[in-house]
Amino acid sequence: MIDAAVIGSGHNALVSAAYLTEAGWSVRVLERDTVVGGAASTVERFPGHKVDRGSSAHIMVRQTGIIEELRLAEHGLRYLDCDPWAFAPPPPGTDEPGIVFSVDLDATCASIEAACGRRDADAYRRFVTVWGPRSARVMRSFGAPPTGRAFFSSFWGMDAKDGPAALSREFLASGDALLDRWFDSERLKAALAWFGAQSGPPMSEPGTAPMVAFNTLMHTTPPGRAVGGSGALSVALATKIEADGGTVTLGDAVTSVSRRGEGWSVRTASGEEVRARTVIAGCHVLTTLDLLDAGGFDTATTASWRRQIDVGPGIGMVVRASTSALPQYPNTDVADSSHGLQLLVHDRAQLRRAHGAASAGDLPPAPVVLAMSFSAVDPSIAAPGEHQVSLWSQWHPYRLADGRSWRGGSPEVAELEGDRIVAEVDRYAPGFADSVLRRHTQSPWDLEQELGLIGGNVMHVEMSLHQMMMWRPMPALAGMTVPGAPSFFLTGASTHPGGGVSGASGRSAARLALADRAGSPVRRLASRLGAMVGR
Repeated sequence: MIDAAVIGSGHNALVSAAYLTEAGWSVRVLERDTVVGGAASTVERFPGHKVDRGSSAHIMVRQTGIIEELRLAEHGLRYLDCDPWAFAPPPPGTDEPGIVFSVDLDATCASIEAACGRRDADAYRRFVTVWGPRSARVMRSFGAPPTGRAFFSSFWGMDAKDGPAALSREFLASGDALLDRWFDSERLKAALAWFGAQSGPPMSEPGTAPMVAFNTLMHTTPPGRAVGGSGALSVALATKIEADGGTVTLGDAVTSVSRRGEGWSVRTASGEEVRARTVIAGCHVLTTLDLLDAGGFDTATTASWRRQIDVGPGIGMVVRASTSALPQYPNTDVADSSHGLQLLVHDRAQLRRAHGAASAGDLPPAPVVLAMSFSAVDPSIAAPGEHQVSLWSQWHPYRLADGRSWRGGSPEVAELEGDRIVAEVDRYAPGFADSVLRRHTQSPWDLEQELGLIGGNVMHVEMSLHQMMMWRPMPALAGMTVPGAPSFFLTGASTHPGGGVSGASGRSAARLALADRAGSPVRRLASRLGAMVGR
């Protein structure tokens, strides 16, 4: 019997396994796919191109300290700074300057002043000063298991001019309300709202203010591009696991998990049985419940849990393209626009229309696009003489209300929508459409089929206030444990702190497993409380 079986090889699952093998545990990672990394993986879509299957820019993991703690540089991981880290082009057909967001706050404020005026430039400087420390506290809360004690200790002692009540009110505000309070220019507000909306919810929702304000941390550590593609992080983690004596098995899906004596029996599609004292499930929480059901767990209980988990209507889709050139925005130096996130929106009304349409099962009236051209930072991911551009478009529903489908009888829906996404980029960067040589479209259904992202939600379950922190993915499972399943832990985007590449959930799950083995009194109390909530 091994110490731990880890289900799935998403980056959080691999982080868990890496911490456990470093602690001397015998660990086996079991992955259904033939590629390690799940949504943080890279494959050759086009000749000579290393194309990400999911994430592209790594933002949070560079804030957590995990890369340094696990010494992943020793296993081949190298990051390049994306600086400038974001660019908001001028509205199509105008001669206005773009907004360039750099690590250098002075340079950023100068760009904002040129595009939006002195008042907003000064306001942005104050915004970074006020919300930078607050966002750092949010990141601190992400780094521990989601307990009330950890949450409140993360924010204890924070300065609040008008007291804790006023501070909590600001954190619970909508992103739109926060932006309206601080800024005048709709262009600036739209760019920051689009940055915040990458977490999924529209910035009109309560509790999204911290998502908007997260950009303040980019003036300390910008998004990073892993050399060789997003999957380089996962490959480095897998290499470390194996160097420390663990095993990573690809191409053999787990089909059931059942309790056997003092441990667990994990069965795979090939018929193998893996016996383990501890299980860490890094797959989607609904997939995890399916595996427990198949192993004889109480199906009435899991059915009740499923009804309390909101996957949502879907978030978006992606077009991956090989191109003959980088997107060229009018009156803009390509070095300013191509290194970071290209925020193609200048009015929040476009964001609101897109989200409203998706809520009704419709395609957005006009796609809202985030463009990324990381071959400008790392030429190794593209064929010689070519570039690579990823176009993320939000929001696109998983189920379409007009009777069409992303699959089956209407596969052309994805390609037609891909045409609209490319055309939207071409509005901001004329000539882009002609530069596209090849493209690969990932609809919400494609994301589900290839990466196990149920409902096409790249965050697993909605990142709305009722499913964050101590409520993610729902109260009974929020402690990253399963009531009635001893030494069984959850990790991945379904758990705190949610989606995005952070690794924080994986580290927390490993710490819980280690404390469980050590017989920690705190861990025993958490188990009893989890069982009570589960009832």
